[in-house]
Amino acid sequence: MKPAPFSYHRAGDAAEAASLLAELGDDAKVLAGGQSLIPLLALRLTRFDHLIDLNRAADLSGIEVTSSEIRLGATVRQTDVVRSSALADTLSLLPLASQQVGHFQIRNRGTVGGSVAHADPAAEYPAVAVALDAAVDLLSASGSRSVSASDFFLSTFVTAIEPEELLTTLRFPVWGERSGFAVEEAARRSGDFAIAGAVAGVQLGSDDRISRAAIALFGVGSTPVRIAAAEAGLIGQARSELTESALAELGRLAVEGVDPPADVHASARYRRHLAAVMVARAVRHAVESGTPEARR
Repeated sequence: MKPAPFSYHRAGDAAEAASLLAELGDDAKVLAGGQSLIPLLALRLTRFDHLIDLNRAADLSGIEVTSSEIRLGATVRQTDVVRSSALADTLSLLPLASQQVGHFQIRNRGTVGGSVAHADPAAEYPAVAVALDAAVDLLSASGSRSVSASDFFLSTFVTAIEPEELLTTLRFPVWGERSGFAVEEAARRSGDFAIAGAVAGVQLGSDDRISRAAIALFGVGSTPVRIAAAEAGLIGQARSELTESALAELGRLAVEGVDPPADVHASARYRRHLAAVMVARAVRHAVESGTPEARR
């Protein structure tokens, strides 16, 4: 099938895009990478009278790394995140997660902001944003505001973005030295959406005990799920104490209270089991990657 007819608008910058959204109202949709929007339009699962193309808006692109914060423009390509040496050195969870997104053809066009705004509960970027306490910057013709990732995702494909708002930037705090990160997911085939997955970050103190932890699940609910109980259970643990049995117990703790959906891909029980295994693997690999030996 082909998309229903629409009018095409090319925004020169973020302000122009926000102005067009205010002028055109609910009949308009922004176009970034188009890896989710174009198939939906082509199958006529949705339609809009106006598409606002963001790809010429230079102020929505770019990766900026400071000593305390990482700023990703909404239209940064996923493949650029994979290739960024600055991100690999400061917050490796971003390129690690990007490598798991679809296939390289998708990553070449797909954008970070588009994935977060689309809010697919089985996608990697929303879980990364929640786990790392990211801030989501939004712009409208009447002003700007920032929303924490924990408040941004409301339900499947539903976010805190108002109809006339535009996602402009994602901001992530920098963790510092002796930090390690990992993404683990189970899918039917490489490149498919995850049946269940986990992202993890840990920071080791000088005594080799975990001083900071972040864990989030994806694919097990209508939004990413931050696992505060498992994070608290990790704080103070020595690296040497994280045996396979201890990690398995941590995985079981992480999925307590999680009520995943059942579908053609997996039962709720199997999805919960996978999530526990993914947590254990992600934490183990995060701890391993945070050691000085791993960085040599």
